[in-house]
Amino acid sequence: MARESGRVVASFGRTVQVEDARGERIDCSVFGRRLEIVCADRVEFERTDSAAGGIVHARLPRDSVISRVNSRGEAETLAANATQLVIVLADPPLPDFYLVDRYLAAAEAARLPALIVLNKVESESTRIGQCRTELAGWQRLGYATAEVSALTGAGIEDLTTALRGHTSLLVGQSGVGKSTLLNALVPGAAAHTRDIVAKTGKGSHTTTRTTLFGIPGGGELLDSPGVRDFAPGPDLLHDAAEGFRDIAALAHACRFKNCRHVGEPDCAVRAAAESGAIAERRYRSYCQLLDLMERLGRKRRGY
Repeated sequence: MARESGRVVASFGRTVQVEDARGERIDCSVFGRRLEIVCADRVEFERTDSAAGGIVHARLPRDSVISRVNSRGEAETLAANATQLVIVLADPPLPDFYLVDRYLAAAEAARLPALIVLNKVESESTRIGQCRTELAGWQRLGYATAEVSALTGAGIEDLTTALRGHTSLLVGQSGVGKSTLLNALVPGAAAHTRDIVAKTGKGSHTTTRTTLFGIPGGGELLDSPGVRDFAPGPDLLHDAAEGFRDIAALAHACRFKNCRHVGEPDCAVRAAAESGAIAERRYRSYCQLLDLMERLGRKRRGY
């Protein structure tokens, strides 16, 4: 049969669901082990008479990529063709502000706008004030923020407006309420996911599962699994400072062009951190990512 163009709307590793030009969804296998296909990829596929329904033969050029480091220290593509990164934060669980910074670093490297969403504001937990302090800090750096309650619906209308016109990748640590938030934004999303799981036979908690949903009123959401940790892939971010806009803005004033901003003399970044011009926690976050990237680099080089 002739090849057709389509778009991947759900990904379960080597099994994907492709939407064709008429809106029909076809379950497909991915041809060849070297062909990497993720959710929102534009692809060429061929229908078959097999139970799989079709075979994806080729991937069309991507507009953007968000990648992460896998357990081997290599780059693993999380999603393609997103136009915005939406990072969900909440308490509970214990908020991981350093994780948010690493997601922001990925957005900087991919040249995507980022929106930080504080969920579960109805709880008024003991750490909600600290979350709002961090939100204010990210706002001062120019990042968009929002406060919502997926449980009560507070702030959902404004968030929907912020998502309109975007293909937004929804990320965050496990337990922040992404599934509840997704259902508030896209009614019936959970049932749709269960249908896909039942049809493909793939587990709903498969780490490679990512699904694309249309938002009523405009825009799309790429829902990715919750994580305990995240770091931008080495193909995405080559210099830790590039992922921190407050640090990158001062790096040119350092004495050495290759300054790591850790122990070098006449370092403008470290001086700013000591004076409070750069938030101490953000500087520590940068140092943690720098250390991780250097350790992973040594691992990839075999020493």
